[in-house]
Amino acid sequence: MPIALAFLVLLAMAWPQGLRASEEAWQALRDGGTIALLRHARAPGTGDPANFRLADCATQRNLSAEGRRQAEAIGEAFRARQISVGRVLSSRWCHALDTARLAFGSRTEPFPPLDSFFSGRDQELAQTQAVRRTVQDWRLNAVLVLVTHQVNITTLTGVFPGEGEMLVLRPKPGAGFDVVGRIKL
Repeated sequence: MPIALAFLVLLAMAWPQGLRASEEAWQALRDGGTIALLRHARAPGTGDPANFRLADCATQRNLSAEGRRQAEAIGEAFRARQISVGRVLSSRWCHALDTARLAFGSRTEPFPPLDSFFSGRDQELAQTQAVRRTVQDWRLNAVLVLVTHQVNITTLTGVFPGEGEMLVLRPKPGAGFDVVGRIKL
């Protein structure tokens, strides 16, 4: 019984902090000039199937029904909070494009630097530098949404996000960015 009680006390102490951090991240998005770095929604499996072809979604991992609902919920959360989205860029992988399109509609643009390099680490440095420049150069008073993969996000930020989880970034004057917070719906 004491272990269960201790666990509940720890959970209760951590819960408000997580909500506060999430609300700070939503506020940063409302303020604009920030980046929503989003890992694609739920797509069962890991990596790319052996017969993977970029132009053929039937050869790729795709969003599950849960993932489709998750992507739609992300878009609904942005609309409910009146987040002004200036641009949506996505990996060309079908589960990333579907996440972006279900959440943000036809404004989604494929952006090769956001493509997964899970199976091809030779592109990791060039793609990460291109995404870093895109983040650093964002100057509109709206949100830039980037939809990509865990490996890309972890390489860029050091954070291992869950499926459908979003990191909110704020470009720093000069160079770099700050991770303002994390949002998981």
